[in-house]
This record gives sequence, structure tokens and C-alpha cells, in this order.
Amino acid sequence: MTAKKRVGVLISGRGSNLQALIDAAKAQEYPAELALVISNVPGVQGLARAEAAGIQTRAIKHQDFPSRETFEAALDAALNEAGVELLCNAGFMRLLTGSFVSRWLNRHLNIHPSLLPAFKGLDTHGRVLRSGTQITGCTVHFVRAAMDDGPIVAQAAVPVLPGDTEDALADRVLAAEHRLYPHALRLVASGQVAVDGERASGMPAGMGDSALFSPPLPGNF
Repeated sequence: MTAKKRVGVLISGRGSNLQALIDAAKAQEYPAELALVISNVPGVQGLARAEAAGIQTRAIKHQDFPSRETFEAALDAALNEAGVELLCNAGFMRLLTGSFVSRWLNRHLNIHPSLLPAFKGLDTHGRVLRSGTQITGCTVHFVRAAMDDGPIVAQAAVPVLPGDTEDALADRVLAAEHRLYPHALRLVASGQVAVDGERASGMPAGMGDSALFSPPLPGNF
């Protein structure tokens, strides 16, 4: 079996998407292992999740550094020290500089709760509901310097239901995220998907460039 890719995860909070990655990585055939979890907020639930799974953790407070660049240098040093090969944002609430993005170019994933390029940024579900959109979802993409931009690895569609509230819609999208992120990381870590120019390519036949699907039940990947 090919050696598993060593993955670092950046978080800022409860780490529910982190937990989905932890659970997926327990499978012997999964092509990635979580090597390090870093939070810019000490004491969050996500760090406890990682520690319970036996994963190395670090709390690196951005407030302890005089600039974004020095904070990111500390992130980079910790990731390299742990031998991280792929990086995943999972609720990491900090924008990263172009310099950091360049160092991890095409090795850095993010998940966003919309079908990008629609509804980039914050207040996603509120904007979806106000727009009258009937289908939303979530996207895993390679990180670029622009917010919520970059080659799309995979997407999952979620219907907007009559009478939806922001919380109800957010809960359904989050459930889709928990299925989508492990699937997308599997594609990248196994080498099935890579970046060609500014597009993700090499997906299984028939899935296309952005792999749009309705997520199956857990365990069906």
C-alpha cells in the first residue's frame, strides 16, 4: 500500500468537520492520516477531539504575534516540523496571506458552505435564503489568495426547502460537509485529483471538473 499522506488541519472552534476527517482516517484503506491539528484559539472543542483521537495538537494564538506574517511563519514551522504534506482548513477563521498560500499551493484545501463561486464570504445561508435560490450546498476547493477561490475538488448539492430558517439550512449543509470533506481529501491524497492550471483534473470518468453530487449516507464512499 502506498504511504498515507500526512495531513495538517487548521481550526478555530468546535471542529465538526475535523471530526468527520478523523472518523474517515480510521479506515485502513483511507489514503491520509491526520498528523497535526492547529488552532489559533486555545481550549476549543476541536483540540479536544484531536487529542481524544491521539493526534498531535498545537494552539498558536494569532494575537501573540505582531503581524500576520509572523503568525503564519509559526504555523508553517509547526506544519513542516510535523512532516505535513497536505493542509486542510476546517473552520479556520483567519484569512491567510498570499505568501502562505504560495508555500502550500495546490496542497491546501478549504471547505465552504455554498456551491462556489456563488455566495462567497460570510452570512452564506442568510444570503441564500434572501436570494430565493432553490439549491445550495458546499464546496471543497484548493486555496488561493482570494477568499473562497480556487480550483474546485468536489461539491454537494442541498435543497432549500419551503419555510427554511438559516439554522435549519445550515444544519443540512453541515451534514453534507461532513460527507463531502473526507471524500474530497480522499481524492486529493490518493492522487485521483490534482491541479492542472487553475482547474482540478483527473476525476473519475463522468464526474466532471467539479464533481457535483447529492451526498450518500455515511459510509457509502
